[in-house]
Amino acid sequence: MDISLNRDLDSLNLALDALDEWVVVVDHEANIQFINQPYAQFLGIKREDAYGHKVVDVIENTRMHSVLKSGKKELSKLQKIRGRHMIANRYPIRRGGEVIGAIGFVVYHDTHQWQQINTQIKALVSDLDYYRRALDKEQTGAHYHINDLIGRSPAIQNVNEKIKKVAGGDASVLIRGESGTGKELYAHALHLLSERSKGPFIKINCAAIPEHLLESELFGYAEGAFTGAKRGGKQGKFQLANKGTLFLDEIGDMPLSMQAKLLRVLQDREIEAVGSNRLVKIDVRLVTATHQPLEKLVEVNEFREDLYYRINVVSVELPPLRDRREDIPALAEHFLTRLAGRTGRRAPKLTVDALTRMLEYAWPGNVREMENAIESAFYLSQGYKISLQALPAALTDGIELIDQHLEQGTLKERLALAEKEILEQTLVACKGNRQRAAKVLGIGKTTIYDKLVRYQLTGESFDH
Repeated sequence: MDISLNRDLDSLNLALDALDEWVVVVDHEANIQFINQPYAQFLGIKREDAYGHKVVDVIENTRMHSVLKSGKKELSKLQKIRGRHMIANRYPIRRGGEVIGAIGFVVYHDTHQWQQINTQIKALVSDLDYYRRALDKEQTGAHYHINDLIGRSPAIQNVNEKIKKVAGGDASVLIRGESGTGKELYAHALHLLSERSKGPFIKINCAAIPEHLLESELFGYAEGAFTGAKRGGKQGKFQLANKGTLFLDEIGDMPLSMQAKLLRVLQDREIEAVGSNRLVKIDVRLVTATHQPLEKLVEVNEFREDLYYRINVVSVELPPLRDRREDIPALAEHFLTRLAGRTGRRAPKLTVDALTRMLEYAWPGNVREMENAIESAFYLSQGYKISLQALPAALTDGIELIDQHLEQGTLKERLALAEKEILEQTLVACKGNRQRAAKVLGIGKTTIYDKLVRYQLTGESFDH
């Protein structure tokens, strides 16, 4: 073999050793001819010791010999090696139409990586499969995908990214936020992004069910369990959510007696219906929500500490509307368009003074209050504009203003103050990166530079 060929092979080996993927090559008799260093290191062997040995003797559950026999490639196949699940691709190597060997790649070293990738893919293509998801919604009970949730503010984008990251696993998620921030909508989105998206999505509001009925609602009851019980019994929410997601809203309002029973179910992964002595295994992902400070409830013994840690594996905090006011115009347009679709009426636009007042208002009821305000104004307004006078009295009377000084000055001055504050908030969230801030706000680089000069703001001063 000449020097240049040796050099080429050495370079190829170095390149294969640098890959994240694990690589193995076998000859026509399924003997290992090459294995890259990362793969050998995982197997706990010296790769030179593997050369010439049958691949089945070195790599457990391999199918390289099967590829040699069939001459067909195998893509995205699950393989368990040393107690870990892998995703592998295998290809036959041909010369002159004859199979002379095979090469295999372990693309994902753990199924968790595959779940994360799968979650990202689902998020990217969600706007292309509207009709498929509409059908899925009817089957699963979940109605809102991540792309259905309106908002481009840094605060809401951070929430969306967190939801995408945790959706692929099975960890319990606690969604926190004030009333009206959209906690249930995010529970829907989490389910539809998860590996359980084809399974049921079952929800229950713990504050809406009387204490004496909550146990049977959650765990079901057997026939004859109590007076008035249905013949044949009834399944509870846990049974209905099997292989899917159970969403417990207002978990902070659950009575202590039920908290103990819920904890046992989460620990043992089995339930016992009321009036039954039979334990039933369940496979449910739990998502909970609350507007209450659970830590303070734990301190005063109104919420079990052990249950708190069980449900709070991942915590997602939804920002109040007053902290994401740059989303108000898009939310208003979304609600008006939806109302127009329902009524067959052309979607009206907010006048500048109406939008200004909406930007000033504190929105104690958050997005839910804003939706109600828009609906009220929609039906009270005439023509294609919604004026300040059409807004509910809470807004037009100047109640709950975030900054009292915004009540003063001309409309132009008040708009400028609101715009400046939105720019400041966005620059802080983007750590002073003006290009990123421009992208978040949906404006060009030249436009944001002009506005920064106008309001005497500098991107660097926000880099903290």
